Amino acid sequence: MKTAIVTGAGGFIGGAVTELLLDKGVSVYGVDVSEKFLERHRGRENFFPIIADFTMYGQLHEMLPAGADVFYHFAWQGVFGDAFLDYRLQLSNASYAADAASEAAKIGCKKFVFAGTYNELEVADHFDMSGKSPRYTCIYSASKAAAEIICKTIAANSGMEYSAGLTVMAYGENNHSMMLPNVVMKQLLRGESPKLIKGDIPYDMIYIDDIVRAFYAIGEAGANLRSYYVGHRTLRTFREYLEDIGAIVAPEVPLLFGAYPDDNSSRNYDLVDREALYNDTGFECRADFEESIKKTAAWLDENKRD
Repeated sequence: MKTAIVTGAGGFIGGAVTELLLDKGVSVYGVDVSEKFLERHRGRENFFPIIADFTMYGQLHEMLPAGADVFYHFAWQGVFGDAFLDYRLQLSNASYAADAASEAAKIGCKKFVFAGTYNELEVADHFDMSGKSPRYTCIYSASKAAAEIICKTIAANSGMEYSAGLTVMAYGENNHSMMLPNVVMKQLLRGESPKLIKGDIPYDMIYIDDIVRAFYAIGEAGANLRSYYVGHRTLRTFREYLEDIGAIVAPEVPLLFGAYPDDNSSRNYDLVDREALYNDTGFECRADFEESIKKTAAWLDENKRD
């Protein structure tokens, strides 16, 4: 890979992927809504900022060079909290993702890589119309799934390769969201007991360093028209992960397992091949969990936000 385009290049995952690509000598055209979000890449001689919000995505072919090796699409608004319920926002994200794929095809990119979520597979639980109540996150999940199918279709019909990464729960430095790992670690740092589900269910979490390595591997060697599970090959339970986080961050603070019911909180991890990314690219997670949690907690403590 010599040239890459990255949307959301100032975000948590997009920004970290951009840094890895730059470190590897790839020329990166980073797309984001303002120069402020791209500040972390300033001074890198192989970084080229492109300022564009979603409404400008239809003009990306006029702003970007022709023939990039890989077009990574990470930009997505509303990835936690009440934004999950905003169906107009989530559906607009899918539409703009389709714009990104269409523009990538116009400029002759060799490959389009979509940043999906493992939560997309939760939507499959509702295709049988069994009367099972969807979680509110299914609006986000369904929009991601729709974007995946549309982008894959655009790529397949324009001669452009397509791959995707379905990322599990992410954590790490520079994540300003209110995702579960951040919420729990912030509570522990304040000496508060997190209220949690019972948690005896399969679960997975992945550190940002492993995520960026996974997406680099997908861009380099991911198979055409394949969506990869981006997580660990061996699963643990939610409770095991959270017990370890508690022991690392604040062992004196009790965790309140069972404060919330487990209903609808489980995922069917049998719906995806957890070995595929390793088999196709050689990637596997290698971050040390204790070290990565310590780094994340230290960053959260230094960047306190309620």
